[in-house]
Amino acid sequence: MKKRVLSLLVDNTSGVLSRIAGLFSRRGYNIDSLTVGETADPRYSRMTVVVKGDRQILDQITKQLAKLVDVADIKTLEEGDCVERELVLVKVRADATNRQDIIAIANIFRANIVDVALDSLIIELTGNQNKLEAFLKMLEGNEILELARTGITGLSRGADDIRYL
Repeated sequence: MKKRVLSLLVDNTSGVLSRIAGLFSRRGYNIDSLTVGETADPRYSRMTVVVKGDRQILDQITKQLAKLVDVADIKTLEEGDCVERELVLVKVRADATNRQDIIAIANIFRANIVDVALDSLIIELTGNQNKLEAFLKMLEGNEILELARTGITGLSRGADDIRYL
């Protein structure tokens, strides 16, 4: 199975997310990751959708999305031709015995410690999926109390394929 990252420019109106998610559920496709946020133009939102499947299914998904009235533009973000990032927040049990080790791991990955309590730390890390996975692997052996990931968001490199509406 191949992974495809789609960057959609959609109308910033109520119900758009529901209509796009409904397209996937009606056809039995799974969304691996979904992020949405308003663009510089408040009339539009940028939606980054990560899906997996064979080439035929991925092409079908792209064609079906293009038919939706709410979708103004679709780009496939190709590896190397785009910048992709994900955010992870990790709450780790940290006491006097392991706190410095956890802080050292966070520093190696240039993560930020955003909350300190007597028995835990919350660490924020932004990067590509490989970086986040390596960070989480380094934390093995420590008790992860909670974990939240945003999913991938991304933009294509350069200004050649910008669509002005």
